[in-house]
Amino acid sequence: MNKTKKIIYWIATIWLALGMLSTGMVQLLQVEDEMEMMRRLDYPDYFSAILGVWKILGVIAILVPKMPVVKEWAYAGFFFTATGAIISHICTGDAVSEIFPALLLLVLIVTSWYLRPDSRKTKPAQS
Repeated sequence: MNKTKKIIYWIATIWLALGMLSTGMVQLLQVEDEMEMMRRLDYPDYFSAILGVWKILGVIAILVPKMPVVKEWAYAGFFFTATGAIISHICTGDAVSEIFPALLLLVLIVTSWYLRPDSRKTKPAQS
């Protein structure tokens, strides 16, 4: 992996981790503004706590060395969460300003996943 890709990977990954950690904490702590938005999107209150726990665990998974299969699951979970948020906001007629944070996280997810070093990738099965 060349130096530029490595730098872009770590910038995207750190911003992704910060974004997921901060939203995960807000959801886990069920901050009122977040709960109002979740209710407006028609999600039950308990869903926020579930998302918060999984986001925090996902951040740990993508940052710790080794465990490439767990990292794949974390990236997949982040992808499903971000795309689900985008679709939920679109379906409820939210403005682009409400959708933008999830779009930004989606770009960071794809960038981090695509540029991850070989040591953080699963190995192809040998036949």
